[in-house]
Amino acid sequence: MGRILAIDYGRKKSGIAVTDELQLIANGLTTVPSHELFEFVSKYMKEEKVDCIVMGYPTQTTGEVSESMKYIEPFVNRLKKNFPDLPIEWVDERFTSKLAFQAMIDGGLKKKARQNKNLIDKVSATIILQTYLEQKRI
Repeated sequence: MGRILAIDYGRKKSGIAVTDELQLIANGLTTVPSHELFEFVSKYMKEEKVDCIVMGYPTQTTGEVSESMKYIEPFVNRLKKNFPDLPIEWVDERFTSKLAFQAMIDGGLKKKARQNKNLIDKVSATIILQTYLEQKRI
């Protein structure tokens, strides 16, 4: 069994999280500049077996697709073209940044650490992945 990789895609930076090989636990991996994301994912998949990629699906509070989808779609299309057998799943990412911030507070991180946008992106990707794992188990 391979890992599941989750991406919280942002215009400037993207958070990445992965599961263990048994696909039980979601862990934050890193934050990557979005213009380097495809190369990072490609390299990662050469080193690790990946069974699925989970993308955060950006919606507004009304449920409508967010404007940021226009930045995500070209990336996803490039993934599909280069890795046609790799499933790509979507998870609603509404409120993940707020949940990530709250998780950092609950975890006891100091204010300065909570201002680290890279950490917020990585924790957001972890929340997206954890949500996917929970939905998959139902």
